[in-house]
Amino acid sequence: MTETPPRRRAPGMTPEHRRAMIVAAALPLVAEYGAAITTSQIARAAGIGEATIFRAFKDKDEVLDACVTEAVNPDHVLRELASIPLDQPLPVRLSDAAEAIRAHLERMGTVVGSLHASGHRRDRSPADRPPPGSREQSMRVVREAVTDLIEPDRAALRLEPEKLASIFLGMLFTRLHFASADTEPTSEDLVDVLLHGSLDDSRSAT
Repeated sequence: MTETPPRRRAPGMTPEHRRAMIVAAALPLVAEYGAAITTSQIARAAGIGEATIFRAFKDKDEVLDACVTEAVNPDHVLRELASIPLDQPLPVRLSDAAEAIRAHLERMGTVVGSLHASGHRRDRSPADRPPPGSREQSMRVVREAVTDLIEPDRAALRLEPEKLASIFLGMLFTRLHFASADTEPTSEDLVDVLLHGSLDDSRSAT
């Protein structure tokens, strides 16, 4: 009689993967409930036992801090920008970029704002704080990614792609902070103004 070989157990998650899985499950809950979220809610969303959270994180505050770090991390939006085909027309490229960046900024603002509004203002040690210039570094890499999207049309532009990318990002941030529901321009509106201005050529010609 042939013996059935013992089944091999699937390799367990690395600590880094486990932390990333927990943060991914926690992010939408943190955006909705802020610091009021419980570790039991996070565990249910992640499909794990609550004790698993405390094997990956010291406490709930550390989970919340990891959620903030993930929300502001530009890696996801950089992948989105890199996936935009360069053979598309420039207005289409920039409209797609605007939507990707808008989604990133809204997620970041929702998570950070929800935590702040619910009283999460943990005083972190210097070792836990973001390194100096990290915000500027994030903005720089996003601006470089947008510049790469504009670069194929350099010869047709009056401004350098680097300068146009800075103006483009400034317009996006202004829309996020100041536009109201009834006046918010679409991504296509912003790109049209950026590339063609706001004057009606048919009127200015008369």
